[in-house]
Amino acid sequence: MKVGYIRGSTADQNPARQEEALRQHGVERVFEEKISGKDMNRPKLKELLDFVREGDIVIVESYSRLARSTKNLLFIIDKLQEKKVSFVSLKENIDTTTPQGKLMLTIFAGLSQFERECTLQRQAEGIAIAKAEGKYKGRKPIEKPADWDYVIRLYRAKEITATQAKRRLGLSHATFYRLLKGE
Repeated sequence: MKVGYIRGSTADQNPARQEEALRQHGVERVFEEKISGKDMNRPKLKELLDFVREGDIVIVESYSRLARSTKNLLFIIDKLQEKKVSFVSLKENIDTTTPQGKLMLTIFAGLSQFERECTLQRQAEGIAIAKAEGKYKGRKPIEKPADWDYVIRLYRAKEITATQAKRRLGLSHATFYRLLKGE
């Protein structure tokens, strides 16, 4: 069975190009989601990996739709190979049923990760320059909720749990502990 995977990073990203490419290649089942490729915790990707069986072919418009890092891409490909499932990336003309396809996949994955790391490096350099020029101030600090002192007193007295404190304050896990650490 030909199984497709479509991914867009944002809700407003149009998947039409990916859908058309998969349709032209006779894909019978498609798993689609709107989520960053950096994260391996993707529900539809997990569904796809659970769904495919020996002899199936997973087809993507581009390998970057499947993963954004070499480590994650190779992990997914290994999972597919364990199940004796082939992988085809249309844009890069990669087919893991051939030794050449396996080599090309590894090379392209490395280049993709290199490009991402270069982008992050340029971003960090740009921020450093903006900070030096006084143009970049960073994120505005999050203010403590009005009832912070009362709820933290209860938390420290072990009258409520951290989960209850976060819920009462309406804060995420990270924000709660960041504010707590700043005390």
